[in-house]
Amino acid sequence: MSFLKKLFGGGGGSAPSTPAETHNGYTIYAEPVKDGGTWRIGARIEKEIDGDVKSHFMMRADTLQSFEDAAKASVDKARMLVDQQGDTIFR
Repeated sequence: MSFLKKLFGGGGGSAPSTPAETHNGYTIYAEPVKDGGTWRIGARIEKEIDGDVKSHFMMRADTLQSFEDAAKASVDKARMLVDQQGDTIFR
């Protein structure tokens, strides 16, 4: 994650945390990334497949002013990604 922080200007403190959400067997963690004075949409999507936990980090170009709005949008975008691509996001 440090690469992403450097790339998008993050760092300087940790972001607030939000509870994980479950959607169609996937666990979604909202992880917006601080980008200057805004928050970039980002989420970690996980699923256990054959006893192995697979993980995918999704980031979008969209930015929002508040962490709360970015966290909600992150979960919404992650749900859409899961619905559209399913397990192929782990390839």
